[in-house]
Amino acid sequence: MSDKVLVRRYQGDDMIFSGLRRLELTAVPQLRRAAVDGATLDAAARIVQDVRDRGEAALRHHAERLGDLAAGEPLFRTRADMLAALDGISTADRDVLERTADRIRAFAQSQRSTLGDLDVAVPGGRAGHTVVPVVRAGCYAPGGRFPLPSSVLMTAVTARVAGVPEVIVASPRPAKATLAAAAVAGADILLAAGGAHAIAAMAYGAGPVPPCDAIVGPGNRWVTAAKQLVSGPVVIDMLAGPSELVVLADGTADPDVVAADLIAQAEHDPDALPILVTTAGETFACAVDDAIARRLVDLPTAATAIPALQNGFTVLAPDLDAAIAVCDRLAPEHLEVKTLDPKAVAARLRHYGALFVGSASAEVFGDYGAGPNHVLPTGGTARSMGGLSVLTFLRVRTWLCLDDAAPLLDDAARLARMEGLEGHARAAEARKVIREPVPGFSHATAALKESK
Repeated sequence: MSDKVLVRRYQGDDMIFSGLRRLELTAVPQLRRAAVDGATLDAAARIVQDVRDRGEAALRHHAERLGDLAAGEPLFRTRADMLAALDGISTADRDVLERTADRIRAFAQSQRSTLGDLDVAVPGGRAGHTVVPVVRAGCYAPGGRFPLPSSVLMTAVTARVAGVPEVIVASPRPAKATLAAAAVAGADILLAAGGAHAIAAMAYGAGPVPPCDAIVGPGNRWVTAAKQLVSGPVVIDMLAGPSELVVLADGTADPDVVAADLIAQAEHDPDALPILVTTAGETFACAVDDAIARRLVDLPTAATAIPALQNGFTVLAPDLDAAIAVCDRLAPEHLEVKTLDPKAVAARLRHYGALFVGSASAEVFGDYGAGPNHVLPTGGTARSMGGLSVLTFLRVRTWLCLDDAAPLLDDAARLARMEGLEGHARAAEARKVIREPVPGFSHATAALKESK
């Protein structure tokens, strides 16, 4: 860690910010953080099993025990409840929810339009696939530290665009804005609970909430642990950990804007990870530290942001090549590019959940519905997966319709015998006596498509 001189520091409420720590290039780790610890996983398993065994009674017990709702308070909110909440918010708030939903919907519809059915010739006939949605989706939106209506829109609107017929939203202590967002997104029911018990209810069913085929959305370690436990029987989007932002900046970037973006990330969660990678040297890094300290003075969420800033760090890269290599090693959830030629730099980056190109493209616009989804991979998993999209809710089902098995028969039988599976070989050879074309192939294809 290199020495530096701080021009300013922030101190308040027994908390001190003395600048982002410096990490040498060789000390920057790959972000291979475990999504959840073993103790949480074990405790969550007991809650999940209890809800699976006892259904609504267990769900209510854990919801009341953990403060999601008061004794006797409604556990489920109907479509009518959501619409009443929508009618009860200000016109300005309603308008922003609807505009944001429209942008998310438009982007998701464009994604969906790129995914189509397939029908191609194969030896002896035709094969293909159909792309169809799951029947039911459970969409989780955190509600602990802050209500997050934006997460309701990101998950439930995307599920609807994918074509999911039934959408359930879960959120603990739902604020009026959360209920209103669920109405705008087209949710069928809202479960007023969070944590592992809410995920278990959506996975296995509880009361009026039926078992879901997909469960998505960000959450705390209890939500993540439960998603890990139920994955398999249901599809999940990802095992997300604390949020991350890397800002890649050269000397053309505005230190105050960089500071604003790092603080915005830090106020999510004390475990969030804000990182600066810069080619502009120690002077620029200190200018960013100064700007952060100034902005913390009147920040209502400083108590959350400061621990996160203490998690974060600055990397002083000697050149752009080194800076890009560090960003790829980190593979962060969010990556902002604030350089002289941001598009050229963006084209060289390989690993990230979401990329924000140019100084105007703040990560906050991704959070609040510019279009792309804000549910993104963390902990380095951006190296192997992408964020939530319509793809999360879709299944690709393949089909095969042969008029004549002869072109494939010998190869299938020989491969079967190479594997020691004589029954397979004989099943293939049984087709030697079938020479008649399959009648009405077009009707068969139509039936397959109608079965969607």
